[in-house]
This record gives sequence, structure tokens and C-alpha cells, in this order.
Amino acid sequence: MIEPILLTMTQVSTYTNDALLTRASGFFFLRDDRLFLVSSRHVMIDEPSGHRPDRIAIDLHADPDNFAESVLVSLPLYRSGRALWRQGIDTAGAIDVAVLEVPPGTLPAGVVYRAFEPAHLPDHHDRVEVGMPVLMFGFPLGFHDRLHHMPVARAAVIASSWGLRFQGEGYFLTDARTHRGTSGAPVVMALAKPARARTGLPWVLLGVHSARLDVGSRDYGLDESLGLNCAWYADILMTLTDG
Repeated sequence: MIEPILLTMTQVSTYTNDALLTRASGFFFLRDDRLFLVSSRHVMIDEPSGHRPDRIAIDLHADPDNFAESVLVSLPLYRSGRALWRQGIDTAGAIDVAVLEVPPGTLPAGVVYRAFEPAHLPDHHDRVEVGMPVLMFGFPLGFHDRLHHMPVARAAVIASSWGLRFQGEGYFLTDARTHRGTSGAPVVMALAKPARARTGLPWVLLGVHSARLDVGSRDYGLDESLGLNCAWYADILMTLTDG
């Protein structure tokens, strides 16, 4: 049996016309029967580096009886010059999370996937504290089970006070070894009481992994990297998928 959480994720490839630019991670979020692909904003556009893809492709399982069968689905990022993805800002500036709605009928019949829903976001029943273990699922440096098209998991802990906006930004910190390609990965925590399993996925969706953090004064010859990462609080998804 395949763990359902592995089917919430997909590798995201960005393109300009037919030229492959980057690979990243993404996951599905379902709200009121509307399906969204969630990833980092900088996957969709990154002004400082000049990264401006015009479409993405996602890798989906095509046959529930054979997970080696997959299909690539191309999704445009613009229509008539207007961006199709949604992004957010708050008092501190841009939030590095983006959602792209997947219109009905876009996915081929028979594809296999699962999706997080609003019920998977943390609520007052969930005990979330600094130091608690979490997992990230994604495609670091593009690495994954290429035969079965499955992501890999990395263990992490919450490294800053949960609920506080670190440095005033809308994210918290995790302590984990991460790589390029993990951008857009979900940060999840196992439910303490599986009986409260939400729509068959016994996980709490805490955040969306964005990037590694570093210290500008670090001596690259003497000091290792911090190993800290920022994960944007997942409640932003309720704003980005509203209306």
C-alpha cells in the first residue's frame, strides 16, 4: 500500500516554451471542490534572478494499479499577459507562497492524487511547539523514486517559537538538511490522535518550505551553514484560495 500523503505531492518543472528551467516541489490543496497546486512563489517568478517561466509541468500517477505509469500535465502560468497564479503580501512584504488553480477537466481521467484540505490546517486541538518533529516531503536536487514517481521525506524539528512571525515575517524556522528542489514542499506533523484523522490523511499541514537561511558574516572556510530554513505558515492558503 502507498502512504496517501505521498500522493499529495508532485514534482514541479518550470519552462519557457520548451526549455526546461528548474525543478521544484509542490502539493495539492482542495477547497470547496476547487483544486489548487501549491508551491513557492519564487518557483513561478523570481525577479532578482530573472526567472520567468511561462508554464509548469507536474508529474502525476496515471494508473492506480501501476505506479510506474505517469503522465506530465502542463499548466500555463499566464493568460493574455496576466498571471494565473495567486500570491500574497502582508505588512512585512511578499510571502513566498503561490497557488495555481487547476481547472476542472485539466487532469486526465484516472490520475491518482490526494489533496490537503482546510481541515488539515492546525487548530486549537493541535499541540505545536518548538523542538517538535516534523517532516518535509519533496524532490531535493530532483532526487526521488524515479520508477514510482514518489518524493522523499526529510526529518526536521520546529526551530523557532510556533505562532510567532520570525523576525516579523510570516514564517517559522525548521532545522533540517535541505537542498534546491525542495522549495514548495509541505511541512507536516503527524496527528497526535489518529482518531481525528482528517479526510484519510492523519497529518497537520503546518507550512510551506521556502528556502535555507544563512548568516552573511559566516566564514565559509570555518563555519558550517546554519541548517535552518524558513517555512511560511500554511494558513496563508486560506487567503490565497478564497474566492
